[in-house]
Amino acid sequence: MTNFLIVAQIIVGASVAYVWIFRYDVIIKEFKQFGLSDLMRTFVGALKVSLATLLVAGIWFPSLIAVPAILMGLCMVAAQYYHFKIKNPFVKHLPSLVLLILCVFITLVSMDIV
Repeated sequence: MTNFLIVAQIIVGASVAYVWIFRYDVIIKEFKQFGLSDLMRTFVGALKVSLATLLVAGIWFPSLIAVPAILMGLCMVAAQYYHFKIKNPFVKHLPSLVLLILCVFITLVSMDIV
């Protein structure tokens, strides 16, 4: 189970970092569609990149895993809400839905619930 946990942490961390660092133009468009401010976009970006970093650091320091996974999961719930709010097609929901599922898995395994 430990290997799956590490892979999930890397997937979530790398995915979030990739989107928020290298695909920032897509983020700008989405936040405009959602009707959210530039300040909110900056806050969410800093939060997600920080949480992604903590998830990856959790590979070496397991005590760091649970809280960032829960908070990242909540960010993904918010992403789902906004995608539903503007009636995006399901394919637009998939990335945040997959990351939400991975965050739930990471949380459950790191807390020894599964």
